[in-house]
Amino acid sequence: MANILSARVLCRCVYIILIVLITDAKSNVVFQPSYLVTSGPRLSAFLLGNTSGISLTLSSLSRSNPPGRLPPPSCSEDLTQWVLTQELVGKTTVRVQLSLNRSLLLCGNNNDTDCCPEPLCVLETLRVSACLGNTSQTSLLIQARIYAQVFPTEPVSDNKTVIPNQVYRPLGSCSCDLTVGACDVRCCCDKDCSPEALKLFQGQCLSGAFGGEVSPVPDYLCIAQSAENAPDWFPFLCVISLPENNPFLGLFYEGDTITPKPRPSFQRPVLSAPLPTHIYQQGDPIFTISDQYFTIPQNSLVGQCVDNAPVAFLKNFQAQCVTRLLSCPTGPPLQTTPTELRVQVRDGQGGVVTVDVTDKMAVDLRPFVASPVAENGRLLCENVTLALNYKFFWKGNGLTNITLTRILGNVLSASVGLTASYSVVFLNGDALAQPNSGNPGYQVGRPVIGGIVDTLGNRTVIQRTPVNLWKPVSSGLCASEGRIVLFGENSTAGCLLPVSLQNLTQCSLLSQNVASLQRALSTATHIARNGDPDVLNLTDWLNISFVELNSNQPVGGGIGICSGIPSHRHIHVRSIVTEVVGGLPQREIQAVEVSDHVSTWKFECGGGDPCLEPTGIQTFPVTSSITFTDISINTGPPKTRFQINFTEYDCDRNDVCWPQLAFPLTRYYTGESYSLSLAKGLILVFFFIAASILGTPWKQIRQAWRSASL
Repeated sequence: MANILSARVLCRCVYIILIVLITDAKSNVVFQPSYLVTSGPRLSAFLLGNTSGISLTLSSLSRSNPPGRLPPPSCSEDLTQWVLTQELVGKTTVRVQLSLNRSLLLCGNNNDTDCCPEPLCVLETLRVSACLGNTSQTSLLIQARIYAQVFPTEPVSDNKTVIPNQVYRPLGSCSCDLTVGACDVRCCCDKDCSPEALKLFQGQCLSGAFGGEVSPVPDYLCIAQSAENAPDWFPFLCVISLPENNPFLGLFYEGDTITPKPRPSFQRPVLSAPLPTHIYQQGDPIFTISDQYFTIPQNSLVGQCVDNAPVAFLKNFQAQCVTRLLSCPTGPPLQTTPTELRVQVRDGQGGVVTVDVTDKMAVDLRPFVASPVAENGRLLCENVTLALNYKFFWKGNGLTNITLTRILGNVLSASVGLTASYSVVFLNGDALAQPNSGNPGYQVGRPVIGGIVDTLGNRTVIQRTPVNLWKPVSSGLCASEGRIVLFGENSTAGCLLPVSLQNLTQCSLLSQNVASLQRALSTATHIARNGDPDVLNLTDWLNISFVELNSNQPVGGGIGICSGIPSHRHIHVRSIVTEVVGGLPQREIQAVEVSDHVSTWKFECGGGDPCLEPTGIQTFPVTSSITFTDISINTGPPKTRFQINFTEYDCDRNDVCWPQLAFPLTRYYTGESYSLSLAKGLILVFFFIAASILGTPWKQIRQAWRSASL
């Protein structure tokens, strides 16, 4: 018994070892799908798994094999009429494509050998084997059944369909012939009816304008219903007409030319030849000097991106195109040069404008690239075009200038998702002119207009410059450009500034550098009083009042500690409402004050005592804020002593207003018509008088009167 148990245990161990060996011998690759049936000259499949060291071979299976049995997979290459190609689309994915390398035309009377002698041109079974060395790991079976292509011998017109003259003649020679190869009863024009069959219904043939097919009598004819089942009103409303006057006869009158309707197509649309115009109208395409469309990548209706989409006049748009980078781009739109972008465009007034290109490097790549961090095995693609932002300046029916801001960046390739953005904005006026923030006063939500004094010849002018707050990037660090301040919107913004331990040993220099950064954030020294200032009129501008810091305040505090750092800048804007134009209040700035607030920066040291390393870096916040204050102007008459002392009767300071008890009876009440409010008021007065007469006081008066008279 013990020998039998030992034998069983030994057999199980050997079985498990064999399974492990067989599993390790196989490579983890598979075809998807593993079996294909094709009726066309091209097909594709995918090989998934660890494809390193895998080679593909193509072989044709002979028809002499027994039914239901296939020869074992082989790694030997056969000579076939198919071309095998492969393309790496991912780390573990290979696209396998097969293309038929022969003609599918049906052989004619010529002596051409590259043709199909029979309609069934290709009928064979193929096998694609994925081999590791000389061992087949997996295979793909393909059954091809392809017929020859037959083309019409005469040219076919695909533009128009001509219908011949059909006056009293049906489209079919015998419309009652409904059954193929059989005689239809009472259809005397049926060619399938023998003379003996026609004699059976010779006197009862179907007649009418339809070539033997009888159409039903319309219900509105007087002969359609008999007197027994017709309603009583039918004789008064029915139509007296011959049954031959059928409305279906209009289908067979004089024919006409019918243009076929366009049908949906999966082919790429072909743009018609552009027709340049002398002036531009809204929606017209913009043309280049070579009479071609001015194109920019845009999103189509199905969400895909079209690289060469025309730009329409006065049509703003913003598009984002996602591209998977397998290698560095070599052409537009992701790889462009300033020469290619400086296109000469027709201005619509007989002249030409050239696109002015300005390049900027992207500080943060996260809005454009999924994973901008460097990894091993990736190729660095330099100066990739990440964004193209166009500004078209127009006036009347033409263009005055075109500016382009191109954002570049260094991107790592190898299956990286790149999101490129494209935008077009049309601005009215000249490129040198800047949009206003109101007319004449400021409007809430429009940018605050700043300026610096400049000299133009013998005149002093104000050069416009924006007023900015700090703008962080996605990593929290400070961006090179700030966020524009909008009028009437209180806001606070900040970002992180990297500072090393060595910088904290020089507190005075660090304080000066932070102050310089705060000043460089907004260089404006003047603020426009209203939203439409004149750069030549200094009375339209206000001087900005800067509050100086106390220079005697100490800036040091110990190792890794600096006090008196101007890390926060506050802007206080005071404004008033001067007038109301079109229901919109017009605001004017009266004063602007800029002040800095200091804080203490301390380098945080961990358990490893990093304060001893001068190369340690830590981020500290720098912030900026703006506050808008409305100055109220009281233009009403001064309050009387009664309004000051008896505030309970002041309607502006109490919810209950006794002086306006009869307000619904006045002309100022607009809740309903004056006549209706007057009628309701008189009804209330009537009820009040009736209640007074019938109430207790009048009852006592009547009793006293009666007692006095008695």
